[in-house]
Amino acid sequence: MKILQIVPSISLIYGGPSQMVLGLAPALASQGVKVTVLTTDSNGDTGQKPLDVPLNSPIQQDGYEIIYFKCSPFRRYKFSVDLLKWLNNHAHEYDLAHIHALFSPLSSTAAAVCRAKKLPYILRPLGTLDPADLRKKKQLKQIYAAILERANIAKAAAIHFTSEQEAKVSHRFGAITKDLVIPLGVKEREKKCRDAKKFVSDQFNIPDNVPIVLFMSRIDPKKGLDLLIPALEKLLNEQLDFHFVLAGTNPQDPSYEQKIKSQIQASSLNKDTTITGFVTGELKYALLEAADLFVLPSYYENFGIAVAEAMVAGIPVVISDQVHICQEVSSSESGWVGQTNVESMVDLLREALKDPEERQRRGLQAKKYALLNYSWDAIAQRIVGAYQDIIKVNDN
Repeated sequence: MKILQIVPSISLIYGGPSQMVLGLAPALASQGVKVTVLTTDSNGDTGQKPLDVPLNSPIQQDGYEIIYFKCSPFRRYKFSVDLLKWLNNHAHEYDLAHIHALFSPLSSTAAAVCRAKKLPYILRPLGTLDPADLRKKKQLKQIYAAILERANIAKAAAIHFTSEQEAKVSHRFGAITKDLVIPLGVKEREKKCRDAKKFVSDQFNIPDNVPIVLFMSRIDPKKGLDLLIPALEKLLNEQLDFHFVLAGTNPQDPSYEQKIKSQIQASSLNKDTTITGFVTGELKYALLEAADLFVLPSYYENFGIAVAEAMVAGIPVVISDQVHICQEVSSSESGWVGQTNVESMVDLLREALKDPEERQRRGLQAKKYALLNYSWDAIAQRIVGAYQDIIKVNDN
């Protein structure tokens, strides 16, 4: 079985939804699937240099191959003529394409090429069919859908949703679709930081004896920081001890990122906050291991890969009921789930911060649940089964 994975970018700077492909590809390869990833050298939208990678030729890694193509000068759209030319010439060599992202010119055009070449394809919308997301630039998206995306959705062999809730709320523009609900995967870190708490405390001058509340995600309006910051301010006024770590960036909207930083700097929260910017590698894992609570009060979130990463690290999570794995978190007692308002966040965080034993219990539950349900091996098996069913139907 030969499968294409097509994604506009896999740069770390774009976060978990894009990076997911780098977890899926080797997991599929371990199941005997021949995987080729097609992507661009895009590495941010404003001022960053492209990825320093060879272009237009396969790179072998972890049992699969990846081909990078030059991104167009309009990097925000992550478009590549060379990638589409390659797809047009080689589509006949593959059994199926798994396309990641909707309302992306590259993904939309790739789906059209697949149709023209009679290559079945699966679309993973990355939350873009959520009504809350569709309200952003609503008129433009309606036009885009009428021209490109509705036909792509209607003709897809399946739509890959990462939670039941995402599938339930997603708008299909009148198209009837076959839905696959398969979560994303996370991997347990094999080599632990010897003393993550001390390392993080020394790195950022954080007091040793206070709980660390970690936000590690894209700094975006949908993530609920306008709820979290005032909630944390209220808890400080109640004399609760904690240290807030804000880890993340927003390469597509740096002005919003700066707005949040300025808000914290002008707040009573400032002295008890560390703003790290974008983190990766050892520092990212150290923060995950050192944190006492992970918080993500998003207004909408199709899965929440950052939440799953925190869970597999053994951190209890505090999330909103608009993060679409909220039911799983609640039923497994992996953390606390509330509403998208300041009062709800205050209540949950207060309860969690006042009870270290309950934090520890829920952290253990979180790790247990994540390892069982979000392991890449288990998810790859389910996806391979879905691929086989689609290919069988297409061959008949």
